[in-house]
Amino acid sequence: MTRSLRIFYIALFLVTLLVLGLWSVRSFFGFSTNSDATVLNGRWTKAVETHYDDEFPIKRLGTNLWAALDFKLFNEGRPGVVLGRDQWLYSDEEFHPVVNEELNLQGNYALVEGVRQTLKEKGVQLVMAVVPAKVRLYPEHLGEVKPASIHANLYKDFHQRLAADRIPAPDLLGPLQQAKQDGQQVFLRTDTHWTPQGAEIAANRLARTIADKYPLSGEPQRFVTEPAETVTHKGDLRLFLPLDPLFENLMPKQEQLQKRNTVAAEDQSAGDDALFANTEVPVALIGTSYSANPNWNFVGALKQALNSDVVNYAEDGHGPILPMLSYLKSDAFKNSPPQVLIWEFPERYLPVNNEIGDADPQWVAELKQAGARQQNVAINNKSETPDRAQN
Repeated sequence: MTRSLRIFYIALFLVTLLVLGLWSVRSFFGFSTNSDATVLNGRWTKAVETHYDDEFPIKRLGTNLWAALDFKLFNEGRPGVVLGRDQWLYSDEEFHPVVNEELNLQGNYALVEGVRQTLKEKGVQLVMAVVPAKVRLYPEHLGEVKPASIHANLYKDFHQRLAADRIPAPDLLGPLQQAKQDGQQVFLRTDTHWTPQGAEIAANRLARTIADKYPLSGEPQRFVTEPAETVTHKGDLRLFLPLDPLFENLMPKQEQLQKRNTVAAEDQSAGDDALFANTEVPVALIGTSYSANPNWNFVGALKQALNSDVVNYAEDGHGPILPMLSYLKSDAFKNSPPQVLIWEFPERYLPVNNEIGDADPQWVAELKQAGARQQNVAINNKSETPDRAQN
């Protein structure tokens, strides 16, 4: 290498550093911290470091390059996503084996029964809404990765256990599969969740079960659902592919989401205030982001299908167990228990050790013990029935 060429490379390197440095400094224009962040307490310095780390161009470049190599060479994303064909993405929670899966299964089965007993003591009827896995509905887009054996019969086994405990749990998989065959998209391509169409199908099936088993008291309340704006939806599973901004063209295409709004019918005789005139809560809903996120309009679909108001206690990002435990300790449950409680429970959470938050571990253990005792009684009674018939 000649001296001139060495000088050129050194100059190019220094210029590159200067450009990257100016790019990083540019990110501080408009940067501010909270009023309690000062140099003396160290919070200001920490905020600056965090901001610089997030905006540092070399880090972003490295992240994008590494993600692009994984994506193109190995067809992989970050932990959390499984890449399918035709730009379909799946949550890896529906694929991987689970530590202590059998112990977790039995504990969660018992907890569901313990919750049923607690609700029954307050006169509340429990109805389970078991959300089938996305991969169960759209297996045709899978690549080489297949779900672990624990997931194979999870949906069926969950329903069999609920039937043994005499907990109503309408089959949501069948209607969703039928809608898919009819050309409807019931789950989003790049998201964990169902579409508004899928949520409506589930709501209609649940409403028929409730009407058959636990007809709601009080006057029916009519709701209507109307189409809202169409938005470009960034699926939550795209977050596990950190390809933007440099390799945005490699990302699965974003989806168009037709939102829906459900409102009380205009001809409601007593006006909108009538919806809350009665202190009795007819239906409550507890669950995960399938219920909490307004993008899917699951609550609105339930209102229309049930002809009843629905109070939503679902929470985003905590799984199905924690919101239920929180609700059982709430003043709302103590003072205004609903007639029917719908517990939306995705099947993939069944074999995992779900978080319980600030709930008393001893109380949770007691719920499980009560549920396990009842399940053992049911099993013993079932095994004794043939002997009695022979006698």
